[in-house]
Amino acid sequence: MKYADVEVVEQSHYGSPPLLLVDASHEATLMVVGRRIRRSAMGAHIGTVTHAVLHHATTPVTVVVHD
Repeated sequence: MKYADVEVVEQSHYGSPPLLLVDASHEATLMVVGRRIRRSAMGAHIGTVTHAVLHHATTPVTVVVHD
């Protein structure tokens, strides 16, 4: 593995995704969230979850684009 020393934690919870992710950011050193590719005349669009994490997380955030 290229980055074997990097710890990845996967969790599953019920509740509001934006609130849960922002809360999880207090314990994380990096948040990784995804965004779908959406074609729009207005340019790139992020969803409400990614928007909330970008604006309220207490740790750096990486947004990964996926189909």
